[in-house]
Amino acid sequence: MPPSDNIHWYPGHIAKAERALKEKLSLVDVILEVLDARLPVSSAYKNVDLLCPNKPRLILLNKVDLADAYEVKVWKKIIEEKTGRPVLLTSNKSQKDVNAIINKILELSKPVFIGLMKKQLLPRTMRTMVIGMPNVGKSSIINRLVNKSKTKTGAKAGVTRQQQWVRVHSKIDLLDTPGIIPSVQNDREVSFKLAFVNSIGEKAYDNEETARELLRFLQKRHLRHVREYYRLDGDISLENIALARNWLVSGGLPDIVRAAAYVLLNFREGRLGGITLDELPE
Repeated sequence: MPPSDNIHWYPGHIAKAERALKEKLSLVDVILEVLDARLPVSSAYKNVDLLCPNKPRLILLNKVDLADAYEVKVWKKIIEEKTGRPVLLTSNKSQKDVNAIINKILELSKPVFIGLMKKQLLPRTMRTMVIGMPNVGKSSIINRLVNKSKTKTGAKAGVTRQQQWVRVHSKIDLLDTPGIIPSVQNDREVSFKLAFVNSIGEKAYDNEETARELLRFLQKRHLRHVREYYRLDGDISLENIALARNWLVSGGLPDIVRAAAYVLLNFREGRLGGITLDELPE
């Protein structure tokens, strides 16, 4: 069964998630939206501008080390032109991105500083938070920003005790819990793509069906990557991958469960090379 038939987000849940996100967004001056660089379109939430139309937003194309190096640069330009928002390329493995993120937050905060001065209000730290779909690397971004400065500023009005503001720069406070965007999709292909990167949660899809769909997708667009990694000349299937590794179950049959988990892990960890799932527009 395709993931689109398995996702358990209902209208009430979506509305509740959006209300919670909107409440958090009301507390901040600058929004950090994290997208998966392998899914620059599919991991973007279409209603972000409706939830925060007038707030500066910095888009982080994260996990670039897992995406196609050329395509991710093209996607950066496309997203900047389409949204009018700045885009930074980031990796969960690099601490170097932190300074670039902070500098861009300060740049986007200038209108807020100017507004405070015009109103003759005392200057204050700018507040920011990270939002994005599940498993795009939100927590990693937060942890890297927090590790730069571990000074807790304590809870503020409107924030629950489970959430705290962390001073990551003399002029920036970061909400240390991310805003989760519901990964709701009615499109079968997009749902599978989100399952490939585990952005809809393991309980929302079938491993075997998802792994088979991933192999079909990769053989259509990235056959060389797949052949080189699995060293198979014939049909690249779960059965053949299991048999080539002598993964057998009772009766000498191929261990499909193990092969499916193996295929999904290979892709998610980038062992097949940098691959972008969303196709560039023609």
